[in-house]
Amino acid sequence: MREYSAPATRPVSDEENMSDIVWANAERFGDVVSFRRQVDGSWLDVTARDFAKQVMGVAKGLMGAGIAKGDRVALMSKTRYEWTLLDFAIWAAGAVTVPIYDTSSAEQVHWIVSDSAAKAIVVETPEHREVLESVRGRLDELDHVWQFEPAAGEQPAVDLLTALGAKITDDEVHERRRSVGAPALATVVYTSGTTGRPKGVELTHRNLLAEVSADIEAFPQLMEEGNSLLVFLPLAHVLARAIAITALTARVTLGHTPDVKNLIADLGTFRPTFVVAVPRVFEKVYNTAKQKAHGDGKGKIFDAAEAVAVAYSEAQDSGGPALGLKLKHAVFEKLVYGKLRAALGSRCKAAVSGGAPLGARLAHFFRGIGVPVFEGYGLTETSAAANVNTEKDFRVGTVGKPVAGTSVRIASDGEVLVKGDVVFGGYFNNETATKESLEDGWFHTGDLGSLDDDGFLKITGRKKEIIVTAGGKNVAPSGLEDTLKANPVISQAMVVGDQRPFIGALVTIDEEFFPTWKSQHGKPDGATVAELAGDDDLRAEVQRAVDEANKLVSHAESIKKFTILAKDFTEAGGEITPSLKLKRNVVNKNYASDIDGLYKK
Repeated sequence: MREYSAPATRPVSDEENMSDIVWANAERFGDVVSFRRQVDGSWLDVTARDFAKQVMGVAKGLMGAGIAKGDRVALMSKTRYEWTLLDFAIWAAGAVTVPIYDTSSAEQVHWIVSDSAAKAIVVETPEHREVLESVRGRLDELDHVWQFEPAAGEQPAVDLLTALGAKITDDEVHERRRSVGAPALATVVYTSGTTGRPKGVELTHRNLLAEVSADIEAFPQLMEEGNSLLVFLPLAHVLARAIAITALTARVTLGHTPDVKNLIADLGTFRPTFVVAVPRVFEKVYNTAKQKAHGDGKGKIFDAAEAVAVAYSEAQDSGGPALGLKLKHAVFEKLVYGKLRAALGSRCKAAVSGGAPLGARLAHFFRGIGVPVFEGYGLTETSAAANVNTEKDFRVGTVGKPVAGTSVRIASDGEVLVKGDVVFGGYFNNETATKESLEDGWFHTGDLGSLDDDGFLKITGRKKEIIVTAGGKNVAPSGLEDTLKANPVISQAMVVGDQRPFIGALVTIDEEFFPTWKSQHGKPDGATVAELAGDDDLRAEVQRAVDEANKLVSHAESIKKFTILAKDFTEAGGEITPSLKLKRNVVNKNYASDIDGLYKK
């Protein structure tokens, strides 16, 4: 059994709570630009003083509507300024935020609102309102529904609530918010639910404050006043929310963008100092750049620049690059790397990644072009990051060391256990699940990993996802899947083979890259994935990805056969979660015949 602990540098006192951040900034740094808010295509400044005034107004409205201390208020919206505004207003009113992904189905909305016994919900659009109304009759405890973008003639939620609280005084709000301490519940975040119904993770003000403190210590150069962060991941995801709160606390200017389709344009106009994303976003940035270079006849230059970037990064871990490599890197800095950074807004000097493994080659590539990606590890139950690579301690291929105040242990069966102030206290209304996950303060993550002597953690797979072949070989599928998805033509991949004679894989094709691939290989423009699933060229492309994945494992663990599916896994089909995690049981059910086909002689 291995264990590594990182001491806490600033303990959280019992009197603190999340709303303190708003008034601490307003009173001491009132003119600092806390947000740049996108309105009609322009970014408008919102100072710390402005934000505190707006939070106060909305908090008054919540209290005026009868929201009591400890009541749950649900929030269903894409990433936008008002999301963060409502989050802090809910805390200022002494209440508890319950985030809901904007893509959630009616039954998912019903489950989360009913299980949390939410007294109110704020939705974003008329479409979200329709989803809610379809199950409203079964939500007896829901008293209020407000909407950010209402129908014509109705007031937006922020304006309506501000008007509703006109008779509530500032002192009443301050008295309410100060009555909430660090041990109190701050939010109930429902897990994505890769199996079964989502569980409500109870996170206290202490949990979130400890995460914020640890993040500021981990990234002192990023979390400097005057830097900026553009958030585009869903704020219902604990990673995006935790980093956004940390940025606000550190007086980093925060921007929101709801639609990744406009991400490149928004990055160009907002020009962030750093971004936070999941690996799929970095894969898209890399694949798009490579695709464009090859399409413009500059493929050889890009490929050479890529090789140099990777070698340059690798050399930093082994004494530094030699003079010849430095010269090549300088040449490609002018030809390629600067242009790649320009796609991130020209000012981006680093990125934070979580949610899934990034992969060593991609990590080396981005560090080599001058944008190191600090890969971390955590779950909703650990308030986001429990481990993270930092500016000071960085090791490609790992998820870094434990954050301040956190201990990580590897159990005898290889499971990763986490303990500390960032670890949740239990699941809402689910004592059985709580007892299964927590033991003497240690959270059993369900992930498998290894711990280096100096505290760097490697994640090797999911305990419950381990495949046991008919020959008794244990196989962790995640490493194979992540390597497959590094190929630009592949969107999703799921490794199969439990109680089967060998390992196989289901592969889906990236719809954005597919037209380019068809053009490059002389295929008809209108040809669908279904029509080309048996095409020799397409299968050869996928086979190359399979060969790369198989280099990481033994012969017994390698992928022997694969099938190309006619369509991608989707959230609507229940096959992936909003954070792009595979729901293996659903995929196994939906594609049972395709899986069986892999094993027919």
